[in-house]
Amino acid sequence: MLDVTIVLLEDGLASTAVMPLEIFHSAGRLWNILRESAAEPAFRTRTVTLDGAPVLSAQGLATAPHGALADVERTDIVIVSTGGLDLDLDLLAESALPPWLWRQHQQGALVVGVHMGAAYLAEAGLLDGRIGTTHWALCDRFAARYPLVRWKPDQFITEDHRVLCAGGGFASVEVSLYLVEKLCGREVAVQCARSLLLPMPRIPHSGYAMQTVSQAHGDERVRGVEAFLQANYRRDDLSTPCLAERAGLGERTFVRHFKAATGKMPAAYLQALRIQAAKVMLERDVKSIQAISSAVGYDDVDFFRSLFKRMTRMTPTEYRAHFAPLSVRGQMAMDAP
Repeated sequence: MLDVTIVLLEDGLASTAVMPLEIFHSAGRLWNILRESAAEPAFRTRTVTLDGAPVLSAQGLATAPHGALADVERTDIVIVSTGGLDLDLDLLAESALPPWLWRQHQQGALVVGVHMGAAYLAEAGLLDGRIGTTHWALCDRFAARYPLVRWKPDQFITEDHRVLCAGGGFASVEVSLYLVEKLCGREVAVQCARSLLLPMPRIPHSGYAMQTVSQAHGDERVRGVEAFLQANYRRDDLSTPCLAERAGLGERTFVRHFKAATGKMPAAYLQALRIQAAKVMLERDVKSIQAISSAVGYDDVDFFRSLFKRMTRMTPTEYRAHFAPLSVRGQMAMDAP
């Protein structure tokens, strides 16, 4: 039986601690009980805080732990739940956590950071030179603070040398089921998910991010082209030579300036603009996929579907199902023949 230690932090999301606790506690147990067979628990679970005292979530929910960080000499899995958004203040108050995480990892533990919890893994040096993720809205901030980490905001879960990160609150469910499957097999994971009425499929993180198309820069000629593209992305006469002429530069010089300023080649920038526009339409409109494809500049709907999936890890239909409000989905159902 494996030991799971869940670290509770002040001012965080209680669900990022409670859901892993329930999933690991249920694995091999709840399904069997519901089927009236002998329980075969796969994990022992416990919660800890830095000093053993209760913590308050961001919503004011008080949670009492089983013990303190110092009570745990060794564990097999560590889950660091998300804390508050004031990273400087929290890291100062919880300075004992990163070295403790480092020791647990050195002793062979799998160490997981959920949402803001990834910062403690990075602070411990566990993510240096490795891939990691966090909530899409925090990745730029984390990348500036921890430049040695290869941040992947488009990935919902990352794993690198027994260090795992999960972005967003629901990711605590995803990464917990992922570890149950990894350590106990798919059958146990599926039984655990079914007994708790949880979905097994993992939703790609990139679907949640309304990503900025360009990085910040001060190249005024490129900014002028960006503004033109943002207003005219539907047009079919946006070749690189035409854009270079608009910028008053030779084609090779323009491409070099554009890539340096925006981080993207002109064609990739245009694709990103069009996919962003398609996301908004899928969320707000009841138009068909074909109509949305044409509206953003792609008459070839098969190419649009392929590009959308490559950039978001979802098909347009899957994206709409996850992110369109009920009013849009309801109207589509009413309009269906």
